[in-house]
Amino acid sequence: MGAVMATSQPQDQKTVTRADLAESVAERAKIQRNDAQKLVGRVFEMIEESLVKGESVRLSRFGNFIVRKKSERVGRNPKTGREVPITPRTVVTFRPSQLLKDRVEKGRGKPKRGAKPKQDE
Repeated sequence: MGAVMATSQPQDQKTVTRADLAESVAERAKIQRNDAQKLVGRVFEMIEESLVKGESVRLSRFGNFIVRKKSERVGRNPKTGREVPITPRTVVTFRPSQLLKDRVEKGRGKPKRGAKPKQDE
């Protein structure tokens, strides 16, 4: 029997989906849901196309998607200890902006328009 692995995301934490993003865009921009879905889809297509071409994607105040080429290297099989070649590959990494890191650390996002700031107790 295999060991049960803990997930990195707590059970009660919500995952934001593409549909959630489109719904939010539709509400905030006051556009049709279908148009918002197309808009969100196109944004992701543009990001994907750039990454496939090997270009980095920099989103101001959010972070950077960076394409890295990893060279061939020698790894080790943890069960046997035997050396195994790891083939070269291309990977995408995400590096969050300092602003995003700070907001995540403080546990709050951008305040909504017209919202009053929370008073510290």
